[in-house]
Amino acid sequence: MRAVFPFSAIVGQEEMKRALLIASVDPGIGGVMVFGDRGTGKSTAVRALAALLPPIRATKGCPYNCDPEQESGACTEDCPSRAGGAKTEMRPTPVIDMPLGATEDRVVGALDLEKALTQGVKRFEPGLLARAHRGFLYIDEVNLLEDHLVDLLLDVAASGENVVEREGLSVRHPARFVLVGSGNPEEGELRPQLLDRFGLSVDVKTPTTLADRVAVVRQRDAFDNDPEAFTKKWTKKNAKIRDQIVTARAARASVEVGDRAVERASALCMKIGADGLRGELTMIRAARALAALEGEATVTDAHLRRVAPMALQHRLRRDPLDEAGSAARIERAMADLFGA
Repeated sequence: MRAVFPFSAIVGQEEMKRALLIASVDPGIGGVMVFGDRGTGKSTAVRALAALLPPIRATKGCPYNCDPEQESGACTEDCPSRAGGAKTEMRPTPVIDMPLGATEDRVVGALDLEKALTQGVKRFEPGLLARAHRGFLYIDEVNLLEDHLVDLLLDVAASGENVVEREGLSVRHPARFVLVGSGNPEEGELRPQLLDRFGLSVDVKTPTTLADRVAVVRQRDAFDNDPEAFTKKWTKKNAKIRDQIVTARAARASVEVGDRAVERASALCMKIGADGLRGELTMIRAARALAALEGEATVTDAHLRRVAPMALQHRLRRDPLDEAGSAARIERAMADLFGA
């Protein structure tokens, strides 16, 4: 099995790591979009997350990772849960890579041609959306994704189901996943409809200090020279983050979000002119997840300040009279509302 660079060994990029952990605690936030220069650790962080996430319980033999406690009898016809008395098993949380050149059949699933030709049986071959259910779907260079696949992902993200009607097949299966995308803005902009579907958006930059650049080079060089020994060195820190995620998931619902926090979030969205209410809803959910990660019982201004840029910067309309970026406008608005 190919070694994966440990999540806890990634130098810097704190906002990106925080956004991924928040999405791990509350998958309903809507996913994470990461924009940045090439070689800044975007793909490394997402793939490192796979080794960090706690396993899930699924029906044994089910190709859709169905949850025995919630989807028994509600999965597709070929799921063992339909027959009753199905066994369960623990599986790694799926983190599925969607290649940029993937065909629609590969993404949504299609007729199993081998079965059809050799046995004359119409059988559905699940695609990437089925494999990603209850996990993460990662798309590198998502801003270069073909329009018809963007439309398809929008439909599935909105409904939580993948519906396939083709070649005499009629299949409907659950497809709820955290969508994670990365891209270089110099290579093209992301369609606004898809960008709005991401709950959080972060920008990553090339390290600007000598100490950080040296640390990155040393960490990567040590990993490349002896992946097994390097990964073992970071096992305890990765386990600590995994325990933090498990604890935060259990505690998230009990974290209190007071009237003051909601008023602060709404006032900030009004001040920066964010369209719709999705911004403050995402901001509140992200602040609650962050508080749970940090073992806090109540959402505070400090939590709101740290999640506001990632929850709001991709929801702002461009102001031709303001040369500052979205993040700078949000920081100014927060300084006015929360104080310096």
